[in-house]
Amino acid sequence: MNTAIIVAAGKSERMGANIDKAFASLGERPVIGWSLRAFEQCPEINQIVLVVRKDQQVAAKSVCRMYGISKIHAVVAGGSRRQDSVRAGLAAVDADTRTVVIHDGARPFVTPELIAAVLKACKRNCASAAAAPIWDTVKSVGRANMVERTEDRAKLWTVQTPQAFPLSMLIRAYKEVEARKQVVTDDTSAVEMIGEQVKLVEWLRPNIKITTPEDLPVAAALISLV
Repeated sequence: MNTAIIVAAGKSERMGANIDKAFASLGERPVIGWSLRAFEQCPEINQIVLVVRKDQQVAAKSVCRMYGISKIHAVVAGGSRRQDSVRAGLAAVDADTRTVVIHDGARPFVTPELIAAVLKACKRNCASAAAAPIWDTVKSVGRANMVERTEDRAKLWTVQTPQAFPLSMLIRAYKEVEARKQVVTDDTSAVEMIGEQVKLVEWLRPNIKITTPEDLPVAAALISLV
């Protein structure tokens, strides 16, 4: 069984006071509604676990009902850090789950095709993630924003979500993260700690993450084109 864990429990601090970006309006539905629809429409996904802030659990269940998300298995409260929210999601998956797909709910442009591609790569390479090569020149800087060196951009990619893993691997990875008292910003960083390799799935279509208020009008313009 393939279970999706959609993480949308962040504090949204860069969005401004009293704004939960997961529930901000984006076109015809809230931001989280777009990700839910994509996973609902992906044949390879059997169940969905949605992780939100504790005070948004009722609202999240309402969104699932409103948009006919029949694959929803659980709506659970997240933690103060992203990795705590992922672990809350892992604790809620069905016992028959073999593969988990982790996705940031603030990335509304995920598609069923991308989800399927990441899952396919996971079956071949154990762990996988959506990503895109970097086209800009990248500088490493030191004090006072002074450039120390120019990085080789041919070897640099930006990693996105969704990311897919065997369930047992990700549980083992987060136990290691906890043991080391580390903070990770994505799930591939956790499995790298236990020596597992990650296959990147190139995805050049829009897959932006909504982080600031300025991202919403950009996303709205893109939604109207896709």
